[in-house]
Amino acid sequence: MKVDTLRWIDGATPRLEMIDQRVLPRRFVMQRYTPRDGAAGVARGIKTMVVRGAPAIGVAAAYGMALQALQAKRLSPARFAQSLNKGEAVLAASRPTAVNLAWALGRVRKAIEAHQGTPLEIADALVRLALRLHREDIAINRAIGKHGAPLLKQDAQVLTHCNAGALATAGYGTALGVIRAAKKHIAHVWVDETRPFLQGARLTAWELLQEKIPSTLITDNMAAHFMARGQVDAIVVGADRVAANGDVANKIGTYGLAILAKAHGIPFYVAAPLSTIDMACATGASIPIEERGRDEVIGHAGVTWAPRDVKVAHPAFDVTPAKLVTGIITERGVVKAPNRAKLKALFAD
Repeated sequence: MKVDTLRWIDGATPRLEMIDQRVLPRRFVMQRYTPRDGAAGVARGIKTMVVRGAPAIGVAAAYGMALQALQAKRLSPARFAQSLNKGEAVLAASRPTAVNLAWALGRVRKAIEAHQGTPLEIADALVRLALRLHREDIAINRAIGKHGAPLLKQDAQVLTHCNAGALATAGYGTALGVIRAAKKHIAHVWVDETRPFLQGARLTAWELLQEKIPSTLITDNMAAHFMARGQVDAIVVGADRVAANGDVANKIGTYGLAILAKAHGIPFYVAAPLSTIDMACATGASIPIEERGRDEVIGHAGVTWAPRDVKVAHPAFDVTPAKLVTGIITERGVVKAPNRAKLKALFAD
């Protein structure tokens, strides 16, 4: 299966197209962003969850900067620079937890500062950079899958949380990339529905059905039941940011799964590219946790099931301590029992 989470269309009016993940699986809709929309349009797409998943957000941000540059390519160099600065700022503010966003914007900033050409030439260079990051992400995901697949034993039953598949990346997936790579020898996948935004129920279940990988959807509070029955052999999740000490921020509910895995002696793996590892963030306590709106908790897709006046808390992510992580699966290999020294070694040339 090839899912084009994002795609760039060249032509008289270049555009970025992204699958609108808010309406899957009921409808399949591609949202379009042109130079007229610029970075602000892509930032709205990121903030409102048209696109989500740390790697996909990073690639989308790079395309957003390319659109901003195309929008401003006829301006004077000074006004062009101002326009890019504005676009970078609005994208950086769109979602705070996924470090891939800042990583991608950092790559774009370096490219801008290194380029001595005209605004038009810089705009063309940013389009090429976004396309390169897109290709790199898919290759990285496949490498993660290759390293992670041997960790899953023959006929393993695997549990995953949220969506870390093709839809969360530029293609293939991180946690689901591992599962895809192990498709021939695993038996079954348990899919947490992932309250409150239901990424597991809506997106992961949809991807696994397309891929014809045997799977069963469960509510989040059923996981311990199946662990206790010996029906879960491994847990594989993605990540939005990994701190330098190995603490992992991922979709809310991940921490609870890690605790349950420890209690039942089940290996707990995190699949993430190096761009998700933030060596400037000392521990998980320093990771900003996004608070999202109340409407995602009291209902979904226009249906409300809680009292309108009820008080709501909605942290979108939680932090799993490194001591609960069996291993982090990256494109450069698996880091067992992650800590600062081991993660730092990944970045050595």
